[in-house]
Amino acid sequence: MPVLVASDLDRTLIYSSAALALTMPDARAPRLLCVEVHESKPLSFMTETAAGLLTELGDAAVFMPTTTRTRKQYLRINLPGPAPKYAVCANGGHILVDGVTDPDWHAAVTARLAEQCAPLEEVRAHLEATADPLWVRKHRIAEDLFVYLVVERELLPEAWVKELAAWAENRGWTVSLQGRKIYAVPKPLTKSAAVREVARRTGAALTLAAGDSLLDADLLLAADLGWRPGHGELADTEWTAPGITALPERGVLAGERILREFLKGSRGH
Repeated sequence: MPVLVASDLDRTLIYSSAALALTMPDARAPRLLCVEVHESKPLSFMTETAAGLLTELGDAAVFMPTTTRTRKQYLRINLPGPAPKYAVCANGGHILVDGVTDPDWHAAVTARLAEQCAPLEEVRAHLEATADPLWVRKHRIAEDLFVYLVVERELLPEAWVKELAAWAENRGWTVSLQGRKIYAVPKPLTKSAAVREVARRTGAALTLAAGDSLLDADLLLAADLGWRPGHGELADTEWTAPGITALPERGVLAGERILREFLKGSRGH
C-alpha cells in the first residue's frame, strides 16, 4: 500500500532568492539548483542535496505537490525526479492527473463554494475599495476561485490585515499573509479535501505532509504525520498539533530537512 507525500512548495520545498535565508558564511553556502524560471529570470531554488532527496522520494512514495499556486504558475516549476502523477493546485480547487485537471473534482469544489461562502466578486470589490495603492502593487484573481494582493510588505499596515481577516471570517473566507502576498481564500477551498481524495484513489496507507503557512494547517491536520519549517505563519504563531513536528531549520535548508523526514517516514512504513 503506497505512502502519499503531500507537500506545499513555496517556502517549504522551493525558495525564492529572498526566502533562501543563507545565514552561513558565503564559502559554506549550499550549492543551489534553479527549479523555476519566470519571464526569463531564475525564480525558485532548492539545494542540490534536496534535489537528490526529492528524486529518491519519487521512487519511494507517491509524491504530490500541494500548492496554492494556479495551474499556470505550478506548471512552470521543473522539479527533479519523476514527474508527479498527481498535483493539487489553487489550494485544492484543481487536482491535476498527469498534468491535466480533473473536471469532476473542480465542478464539485465550485458547487461547494457557491453554497457555503460569500461570492468572489464581493471579496474582490472589498479589497479594491479598502487596499491603499500606496502599498498594493497588484490585484490578482486566481482561477476564479480566490484573490490575492502583491504588496510592499514594509508599508503594509498590520491593522488593515487584521480588519480584513475579521471581515472575511464573517463571510466564510480566510486571510493569509505570505511574504509579499495577502491571500483571501474561501474556507471550503482546502488542500486537505483534495489530499483525502487522492489518498482514496491511490489507496494510500499513510499520508505525510509539510507546509509553512496558515493555508497549510488543514493539510497538516489531514496527514498522519506532518512537518513545518522554522519560518512562516505557522512558526510565527507557534502553531502545533499532535503528529506535527516543528523543525528548527529556516529557509532553503528547511526544505532539505523536510525531504529527509519524508524519506525516513516513507521507508519506515
